[in-house]
Amino acid sequence: MAVTSTPAIAVLGAGHLGRFHAQVLHRLLQTQPVWIVDIDGERAAAVADQVGARATTDARVALAEVDAVVVATPTETHATVAGEAIGAGCHVLVEKPLTATLAAAEELIAQAAAAGRVLQVGHVERFNPIFQALQGEIGVPAYVEAERLAPFVPRSLDVDIVLDLMIHDLDLLLHLVPAEVESIDAVGVPVLTPREDIATARLRFANGTVADLTASRISQEKARKIRFFARQAYYSLDLMQRKARRVRVVAREDGALEVPGVGRFAVDEEQLAHADPDPLTGEWQAFLAAVAGRPSAGVTGPEALRVLRTAMEIRDRVRESRERLVSGGLGPAHAAGGPRGTGGPDGTE
Repeated sequence: MAVTSTPAIAVLGAGHLGRFHAQVLHRLLQTQPVWIVDIDGERAAAVADQVGARATTDARVALAEVDAVVVATPTETHATVAGEAIGAGCHVLVEKPLTATLAAAEELIAQAAAAGRVLQVGHVERFNPIFQALQGEIGVPAYVEAERLAPFVPRSLDVDIVLDLMIHDLDLLLHLVPAEVESIDAVGVPVLTPREDIATARLRFANGTVADLTASRISQEKARKIRFFARQAYYSLDLMQRKARRVRVVAREDGALEVPGVGRFAVDEEQLAHADPDPLTGEWQAFLAAVAGRPSAGVTGPEALRVLRTAMEIRDRVRESRERLVSGGLGPAHAAGGPRGTGGPDGTE
């Protein structure tokens, strides 16, 4: 059911991400959100004061008055919190990953469909303006290389590095490659937390696409880069800076490269930049469009389920590789060297 007027919205979860959601939403719709909900009443009140909302520790109070919610609570609570919101008649935007288990994700998608409610998932890099500007041109790539590094911060530790950071690039990859994943090789290790903090994975698709994804939350540097190789072009995207480098080989009589029997070619290189809108704003615009019954580029439940399923498979391969290391006689000192086997735990020299 579409909402024809401005929907009343609640932010469920007033932590790091919840605060950003509340601020962006308030910039888009000055009267929103109307409720901030968190089990920590002081934290809810602090965010509510910033955006002129009311605060509560009881989600039922807010759900009785709103049309839509964003779920920015810990991953293990997504299924329960989002399910209660849908049961109360609300449209739901839930932070990534959709849920902690595949069964819960499938149940939540079915619940939203039966209730006629919008369910979208916060894979925010899908709305990165540099990716949006180039995705149609990139098409289905032959090879993808992604590197997502972050210094350690004590949040999102309820999930491993695959569901925490690698899942962003996995979503972009699966958005561009519709073919089924045929095989996954992956390794990773815990370093500072009980769960994997660094991992690398190679995916092979039925159409021939190959992708290498690396993610670390214990790096000394911060990077969000993804590279796409097509037949006659190469695209290097810096998602953090929202910039890109496009390199193309074009047939040209005055080109510096000559291929005997084929012709002359030139290499054209171009620097691109797209700073606006910020990704979270784009995500909210897509969700609000869907709530209003308009076409939306938001990440749907089924799309997010495909990403989650593949992420779970990567995590399974990571843990299988760790078991092989242990059974092969390698102790913690060997396993902690990182997926690349050299340098520090973030793979640097």
